[in-house]
Amino acid sequence: LADHIEMMGLAVRGASAPTITRTRRRAHVSAALPDNAVDRRSMLMGSGALLLSSSAPSTLPQLAAAQAAPVMPTAPLPNVPGLEVSRVIKGCWQLSGAHKGDPATDRTSGKAAVEDFDAFVNAGVTTFDAADHYGPAELLIGRYLAQGQPGLRDRLQIMTKVCVFDSVGMATVSRASMDLAVATCAARLGTRPDNVQFYWGSYDIPRYVDAAKYLAEGQAAGNFRALGVTNFDVKRMAQMTDAGVTLASNQLQYSLLDRRPENGMAQFCLDRGIALLPYGVLAGGLLSEKYLGAPPSSVKLDTVSKRKYAPVIGEAGGFEWYQRLLRALDGIAKKHDTTISNVAAKWVLDRPGVAGVILGARNASHAADAPVLANLQLDEADKAAISEVLAAGKKPKGDCYQWERGLGPF
Repeated sequence: LADHIEMMGLAVRGASAPTITRTRRRAHVSAALPDNAVDRRSMLMGSGALLLSSSAPSTLPQLAAAQAAPVMPTAPLPNVPGLEVSRVIKGCWQLSGAHKGDPATDRTSGKAAVEDFDAFVNAGVTTFDAADHYGPAELLIGRYLAQGQPGLRDRLQIMTKVCVFDSVGMATVSRASMDLAVATCAARLGTRPDNVQFYWGSYDIPRYVDAAKYLAEGQAAGNFRALGVTNFDVKRMAQMTDAGVTLASNQLQYSLLDRRPENGMAQFCLDRGIALLPYGVLAGGLLSEKYLGAPPSSVKLDTVSKRKYAPVIGEAGGFEWYQRLLRALDGIAKKHDTTISNVAAKWVLDRPGVAGVILGARNASHAADAPVLANLQLDEADKAAISEVLAAGKKPKGDCYQWERGLGPF
């Protein structure tokens, strides 16, 4: 392992906790576009999106545009004082190598992937989410950090995951094995992670509480700043917290198509100060204008994420119901001069206990839209229109990630 890490050429930088700062632009800005702003909807749905410049405006029109640009808000992880995340988080599963999709728009690997991080940071998306099994994602983040300007690391929040999949690893889990897993992630990232999120492959090998306690010991030793979990259910999370493990976050699938967190998980986390970090918010892009009015035969499942989320449509209400949902979202999007995706994501972002939503991206074409999404205000009529469609679908019955594990209904 030491030779492998050395070959990566990435040294773990700094043992002390990084200073976490809020992303703020040096201008007085409004929280939303003015009424006479240009039609953002047409720009955001086009082949490219306007990217915000990090340099100071040189003309009065540029200054006015900068003043109108919304600022990315941040939210705290209550159980870790001083640690905040941007309310839109860059998900890096798309950098795993399995999400290339259309070659014309693919920027998920190599130099292009590294270059695209800047566009997200300039838009205020300062939190990145990776994992030990996301192919080269951690290495790409490490390359970006290594090439960045002085002070870049202090502006960012780097999250990753330690996942124990195999039966031998679960049966023999130890403090040493957990420390090694975290150290490997840190070496690939080139930095100490701000949040390590823990996943366990099978409840049939019930040593996940031991593993969580080992990770908590490593956290106390300064190996990383916050300990979270991903894809656990309420019962297993309660066993961890009852054993004295303080959890900062819970990364879980949550969207208009998947409301299982509302079957007890959201309240459990609220009661314990555990921030929700939803993924699958746009169902791999299925909640977008691209599929409005599209027949089932035209839906091309050309990425892993689309293949993952497409079956959820059937569980949530079926294809005709899904189209009804898209029509309702489209009406709201037109009202606010935005996109279906922004409305769908903001609905999740407004749910109780949600600190930030994780949005994967194959390129940076919509990076500048992230603060627009975060500052979008859905009114009571919007929420009522969405609730009406949801009520016509199928109410989920299961707890988080039990269906995927074969342990219960959706």
